Amino acid sequence: MINWVRVALCGMLLVLVSLALMPIQIVCLWLDLKPRRWLPRYWHRVACLLLGLHVRVHGELDRRRPLLLSANHVSWKDIMVLSSVADVVFVAKSDVKSWPIFGLLARLQASIFVEREQKRSAGHQVSEIGRRLADGEIVVLFPEGTTSDGNRLLDIKTSLFGAAASAVPQSPTGMVHVQPLAISYTGIHGMPMGRYHRPIAAWPGDIGLLPHLIGVLREGALEVDVDFGEAVDYDRRSNRKDVSRLVEQRIRRMLSDRLRGRAGRGGEREITPAFVPQERSQRS
Repeated sequence: MINWVRVALCGMLLVLVSLALMPIQIVCLWLDLKPRRWLPRYWHRVACLLLGLHVRVHGELDRRRPLLLSANHVSWKDIMVLSSVADVVFVAKSDVKSWPIFGLLARLQASIFVEREQKRSAGHQVSEIGRRLADGEIVVLFPEGTTSDGNRLLDIKTSLFGAAASAVPQSPTGMVHVQPLAISYTGIHGMPMGRYHRPIAAWPGDIGLLPHLIGVLREGALEVDVDFGEAVDYDRRSNRKDVSRLVEQRIRRMLSDRLRGRAGRGGEREITPAFVPQERSQRS
């Protein structure tokens, strides 16, 4: 009974916060005002608090621009986790637009929607990603193309790194920085997470979105670690497959080390889910 009361209370609070920030974000998007980039961070920090997502960050977001973040993909919660850490936009499949709740949130965050089956529009989509990168926005790419079970990294699609190549000519330095990062769901209720609780952390897609969301709300205590790796420089001489292979190796190593408890805790900081100034390392 207590769990259901908590679910209802958290849901009501999240709706209230959304109703307060949504009109402001819509106006900022319409007028292309700078707050459109950082307002979502405030919403996602509150959302993480209400959902019980305790986020720990290891390493630093690269300060150089243009910056493309390449991350493993476990669940829709990854969006909230990363958005609470930095002011980012996501590359998402076009069908995300039709998702209940999350489709609206994705549009309000100015996500870049791609039609992966439409080869005719691929060039335009890649150019849009390149333009946003060159404009100083931090773009997040999930190169696996789908969600995993959270225990491993799936094979990544090298074609998606064409976005980095498209931004190179527009970069003031003639270079794009591709930073790997690993998202690891490591604990629940203060205890290490085992395979039994993986269905709460991961969302493979064969479970309904609403039931999974309610399940996360009922648990209310997930620990998430975000590891930032060393960025790879991408310029006109870079080979896309070589860069993607190196990024894949670094994500896989960080994820494996974190899940096995081998990763160090140096430079760790917690993301406070509240309205606080953004860390200096996240500024463009």
